[in-house]
Amino acid sequence: MDVNITDGVQADHQGFTVSEQQFNDGFPNRNSFYTYQGLVDAMGAYPGFANTGDEATQKREFAAFLANVGHETGDLVYVVEQNTANYPHYCDTTQPYGCPAGNDQYYGRGPIQLSWNFNYKAAGDALGIDLLNNPRLVETDSAVAWKTGLWYWNTQTGPGTMTPHDAMANNVGFGETIRSINGSIECNGGNPGQVQSRIDRYLKFTSMLGVDPGGNLSC
Repeated sequence: MDVNITDGVQADHQGFTVSEQQFNDGFPNRNSFYTYQGLVDAMGAYPGFANTGDEATQKREFAAFLANVGHETGDLVYVVEQNTANYPHYCDTTQPYGCPAGNDQYYGRGPIQLSWNFNYKAAGDALGIDLLNNPRLVETDSAVAWKTGLWYWNTQTGPGTMTPHDAMANNVGFGETIRSINGSIECNGGNPGQVQSRIDRYLKFTSMLGVDPGGNLSC
């Protein structure tokens, strides 16, 4: 299966990109699966990512993305969800396409921990990759993993009211990215420690990139 579906559009991404050195400095203990090249390759699928607004806005979006994926994965250490007892829970049997890879195969994988059969289908449809039947691609192909993270970031509102991309591109604030990713559990006082963990990482990356973090950091 050819999963390098965005080779032809990678050159279209002319926005801000962290350097490989910055990436390595930000995640010194990262799993070797999460390659810098995989991230760069994946960005071609979403040319608006870190490529909307002025340079400061682009830097803040990249910082926000790295902060959230860092929080979700223990700073890019974990490729798959660690609680294996949860694995069978992510099959929504009401979906007409079911769970062809197995009821326990749609657990969290990748930088934003893609989970549930319907999300694997939606992400796969958007990216032109059959993730419903081949969910393991998200834990075996770095570029595919990064693409699923960028798919969520750029197209999904989750429990929020806007995509994380729109929150940062429109300068609504980092807090709205938290709301879109895990707001139903963390925001409005649900888990302030988890929110602060994301904020701390965001401040680390904005400092590294030399950009003001902006307002509305919490949710």
